[in-house]
Amino acid sequence: MSRQLSIAAFMMRYGHHVAAWRHPDTDLESNPFKVFREQVRNAEKACLDAVFFADSVALTGAPSLEPLTLLSALAASTEKIGLIGTATTTYNEPYTVARQFASLDLLSDGRAGWNLVTSDNAAEAANFGREQHVAHADRYARAREFHQVVTGLWNSWEPGAFVNDKRGALPYDPAMLHKLNYRGEHFAVAGPLNVAPSPQGRPVVVQAGSSETGRDLAAATAEMVFTAQPSLAKAQAFYSDLKQRVVAKGRKPESLKIMPGLFAVVGRTQAEADAKFAQLQALIEPKAGLALLGRMIGNFDLSGYPLDGPLPDLPETQDGQRSRQQLLTDLAQGENLTIRQLYERIAGGRGHFTVVGTPEAVADQMQQWFEQGAADGFNFMAPALPGGLDDFLELVIPELQRRGLFRTAYAGSTLRSHLGL
Repeated sequence: MSRQLSIAAFMMRYGHHVAAWRHPDTDLESNPFKVFREQVRNAEKACLDAVFFADSVALTGAPSLEPLTLLSALAASTEKIGLIGTATTTYNEPYTVARQFASLDLLSDGRAGWNLVTSDNAAEAANFGREQHVAHADRYARAREFHQVVTGLWNSWEPGAFVNDKRGALPYDPAMLHKLNYRGEHFAVAGPLNVAPSPQGRPVVVQAGSSETGRDLAAATAEMVFTAQPSLAKAQAFYSDLKQRVVAKGRKPESLKIMPGLFAVVGRTQAEADAKFAQLQALIEPKAGLALLGRMIGNFDLSGYPLDGPLPDLPETQDGQRSRQQLLTDLAQGENLTIRQLYERIAGGRGHFTVVGTPEAVADQMQQWFEQGAADGFNFMAPALPGGLDDFLELVIPELQRRGLFRTAYAGSTLRSHLGL
């Protein structure tokens, strides 16, 4: 096959299930870097396109590591796999982000990707001297300009600018270096960037917004989109809409990879997969499930409502993810779920596509989405680490390879080459 799946591993400290940290096999004591290093090396052996680390600049659940620091350490521990990290445009400055990711890109020989987010966690505001989170529309306006500045800085150096002429005392050709001299509504940045480009030119730009505003931003700026889609039909509608928007922006549809999240619990038999999932579900603490739902549905406090009652009518979120709020509201209303049933439903996949089954069953679903216009690949969300990712790598990846749907060896060494960008 000329067209194959792109697959990334969405890494979280204990795994994606809200009760993963309580699983008897979860290591709570080891240095988290050692856990991640082993898991990422395993992902590289399986030839995954990339690993991805989300981020929040406020405490939400378990403590986490700053992703650029972590990815830089992982760059020295791996050779081929892509390294994608999150940096918010709401509580950062573009020169800093451009410099950090360009540095990671150069250190890793061209394997970096920047996940551009606008921050959906209202608790972040208080860590940056604000009494309230930035409004949705304002966050996206800043994000558009932020992206423009970052990519302008990444273009400071023309190809071939570094002549390294020792005799002539000329490390680079000044005519091939460009200052940015940007002035806009939110930023004023002179440039140029003081980091040289990597073998892939510049980091891959990733985005995760699925609201109307988020889709427009992604169509104009992103090269990869992570999205939460619970069903084939909804994924197909999103895929078609976003590809059309990309074309309307004057881009080729293949210039953007759409990769829905996939939460999969894998067992050698269906009974084994069901038992693994049931074990995690039984460990859900109601307070943790309710807190997860409240944040995912738009940063609302749901503690005053009965757990076995219906989801209340909520106003449109002003500081959370509007697309996720709509997804979860539709799910609750469509299946008449109580608050408890809803947080149990999203405790693992958080509204993403969820499969519990054998390697063949998981591969069947992935193939269907891939071949029927719903996905270019998937962002795999392990239920718990290390077992959940190991099951996927050891059982599902070989099945996809047997079907010709996934590579058996890397053809190149940069993230762009893995993605075919």
